[in-house]
Amino acid sequence: MPPRSPSDCVVGSAMKVLGFDCAGRGCAAAVLVDDAVAASRSTPMERGQAEALIPLIESVLGEVKLRLAELDLIAVTTGPGGFTGLRIGLAAARGFALATGVPVVGVSSFAAVAAAVPMAARADRVLVVALDSKRTEIFLQAFPASGALDPAMAAPENAGRVLPPGPLLVAGDAAPLLADALGQRARIIGGDGLPDPGVVARLGVAAWRPGTRPELPRPFYLRAPDTTVARAEAVP
Repeated sequence: MPPRSPSDCVVGSAMKVLGFDCAGRGCAAAVLVDDAVAASRSTPMERGQAEALIPLIESVLGEVKLRLAELDLIAVTTGPGGFTGLRIGLAAARGFALATGVPVVGVSSFAAVAAAVPMAARADRVLVVALDSKRTEIFLQAFPASGALDPAMAAPENAGRVLPPGPLLVAGDAAPLLADALGQRARIIGGDGLPDPGVVARLGVAAWRPGTRPELPRPFYLRAPDTTVARAEAVP
């Protein structure tokens, strides 16, 4: 099937969206059909996303009997996260877009984790998403009721200096580290703290204007990649 135009998405037909994430400590993919999760799979892993991602995506697509070219949209996490996994996910998304013409939207890992936390759970606390950087510092972004604050990076013991005052609700795969450092002012929301691929897909739909093809997503870095120049050029 040749690459298609974004206008091939028929308004009123069942919208089919693939969302996936491999920027952190796992590999996950889901398919939405008309905003309902039709298939979803995730596997925790520290490394090995390069070998796991494509079979995982093929698995969820096969579960709903879809091909990549039959999708209306692809959504992928842009980080921050592990450099290797982040590049793997973005390279896959770009390859899918070039091969099929399906538009691709990037979703920040902060936003994906935050969107999975019910508003009722936040009560009088500011939500903070803490993501593992695989270094001494952790990635942080606060989501008060008024919106999102600028992301930051800090060692857990220094995180209080860059976060809003008052009680906090902490989510993300580095939530235990942050909560330990903040003590009684922090409460952890349950779960593995990794982006839910169904949420990634929904955020992609919310960010996309049907009939358009956005620019291919770029990685969201809070610190410079610690890789060689040649590898960095593969996904700028």
